[in-house]
This record gives sequence, structure tokens and C-alpha cells, in this order.
Amino acid sequence: MELILKKDVQNLGFKDDVVTVKNGYGRNFLIPQGYAQLATASAKKVLAENLKQRAHKEAKIVSDAQALAEALKALEIKIFAKAGGEKLFGSITNIDIAEALAKCGHEIDRKFITSGIVKRVGKYSATIRLHRDVVVELSYEIIAEKA
Repeated sequence: MELILKKDVQNLGFKDDVVTVKNGYGRNFLIPQGYAQLATASAKKVLAENLKQRAHKEAKIVSDAQALAEALKALEIKIFAKAGGEKLFGSITNIDIAEALAKCGHEIDRKFITSGIVKRVGKYSATIRLHRDVVVELSYEIIAEKA
């Protein structure tokens, strides 16, 4: 089954991509949730016209994302957490990284941050997808809070 994605779908594709999926996945999940629509001939023509019109706007979006990526590379993120020795009480997730970035003035949705769950003090890195063409590695450090 061919579908046109209306939104980015993790491990499948980005908005406005034409993808082929199994019938059940498309009919029972992607279409009812509003993530995709059927890729009919008329829908493909409309998509091609929209992509042509959006091409020059896309260049500005990519340049803005690259500027943000350069700003993020220059940041030194330090996250303070309660710890007993080297081990944290709880864990550090994408939500904590997004909050730390918000404190620095960069609002990034936690869905675009990939870091995994961290349970120890130390230096780590996270991957942030700002655009389908712009992905940046952000290094951050977890520091034990003074009791």
C-alpha cells in the first residue's frame, strides 16, 4: 500500500514522503491517526505541485536549522541531578535535556532528541534532529548535586 505521509513518522519517513507499507499498518494506524493519506494519482500530482512551490522556502528553513546547529555545538550543557556517589537517584532522559536547552534559550521538542536513559554521572552525547537534513550531536555532562 502506497501512502503519502502528512507528518514525520519515526523509523518510516518524513512529511510528504511517499512510502510503501503493509495494508494493515496503513489502514489501521497511519490513516486513522492522521499520519498519512492514500497515494492516489491526483494526490501525487498535488504533492508534486506543493513540493515545487515549497522548494525555495525549504532552503531558508535548512539555513535556519544549520545556524541553530552551530549554536548548539557551542553550548556546554550541565545537568545537575541528585546522586549517591556515581549512581543517580532516578535518571536523565530527553525531557531533562530539552529543559536544559530551554534554560539556555533554545526551545527544542523532546521528540527530536535521542539520547537514551542515563543513570550515572559523567559526560554523554545526544543526537538532535533539527531538520531531515540537519542532525547535530550535543554533548552534555551530568553532575552530582551537592547535598
